[in-house]
Amino acid sequence: WPSGWSGTAGNHTNFSCDWTANGYRLPTEMEWMFAARGGNSTHNYTYSGSPTIGDVAWYYDNAGSTTHPVATKNANELQLFDMSGNVWEWCWDIYGAYPTGDQNNPHGAESGTFRVRRGGSWNYYAGSCAVSYRNYNSATYSSYGIGFRVCRISLN
Repeated sequence: WPSGWSGTAGNHTNFSCDWTANGYRLPTEMEWMFAARGGNSTHNYTYSGSPTIGDVAWYYDNAGSTTHPVATKNANELQLFDMSGNVWEWCWDIYGAYPTGDQNNPHGAESGTFRVRRGGSWNYYAGSCAVSYRNYNSATYSSYGIGFRVCRISLN
């Protein structure tokens, strides 16, 4: 842990990421969105893999107040499961306004109080499971309705 680390919310800015490293990390918000949309094979569905939420997501109306095993709903165009619903997923980015102008995989705000989470959850309504919906929490927040997905740089 970084020098001076404690459980206070502001310490999340003490972490940095080596974007060239060959290891696992949280996706940026834009990487998460690209994957949830189905990459270059996107159909621009409202939810990750379908225009119909019940096909791809566990959410408030169908989850029975609990999480569900991964891959019990349909995958998206990249064969990724549960990018809409089941649990929110942390992203690397600090929550802030989107940058202006053309960007190539931006890494979020430089400073701020909160971290981005995407995808919706079993205990939220359908609108929060839309690929376009974004939310945030303190980096020290924990809940049964939040988790993470890891990524790494291409090995090609």
